[in-house]
Amino acid sequence: MSSHNHNHVHTIADDIADKTMQDVSLCYQCGKCSAGCPVRYYMDVAPNKIVRLIQLGFYDEALKSDTPWLCAGCMTCSTRCPQEFNLAKFMDAVRELALEKGVKVKKNDIVKFHEAFLNQIKRFGRSWEIGLIAEYKMKTMHLMQDVDSAPDMMLKGKLEMIPHNVKDKESVKKIFSKTAKK
Repeated sequence: MSSHNHNHVHTIADDIADKTMQDVSLCYQCGKCSAGCPVRYYMDVAPNKIVRLIQLGFYDEALKSDTPWLCAGCMTCSTRCPQEFNLAKFMDAVRELALEKGVKVKKNDIVKFHEAFLNQIKRFGRSWEIGLIAEYKMKTMHLMQDVDSAPDMMLKGKLEMIPHNVKDKESVKKIFSKTAKK
């Protein structure tokens, strides 16, 4: 009869697995998620490296990173993953744990960006870039930041003047009200 050690210490990786119903060891660091991430340029650590930090037990470094807060949940990473690892869901869990553990985020503006993003989803059922930018700028008062890139983004069709019409906005609002009650 072999003796097994059943004294496993519950880690943040376990918390993430509980919240996402997926094992962080699925990720083998191919980097496809980071290569396709539309907001990677603004992140301090590549998305796949946040997974690696959690895999290796560097929880504080992962939780204090700007990266989970900048994740827009667009699912580009998750659809590109050869392991079908849902990185967007993982980032959500990392944010949630950072909030639960009272981790101080390096840049307060990032939390404001996150709040502005969620407000767009609540209002329109999906993100509307111009609304997101406007709300973020009003929250931070960085009114002239990146203003020079706006015309180019408009010409390339990256910024829609009117938000997309989502068919069932009420269902989205119900999700927010249910989670707020928790």
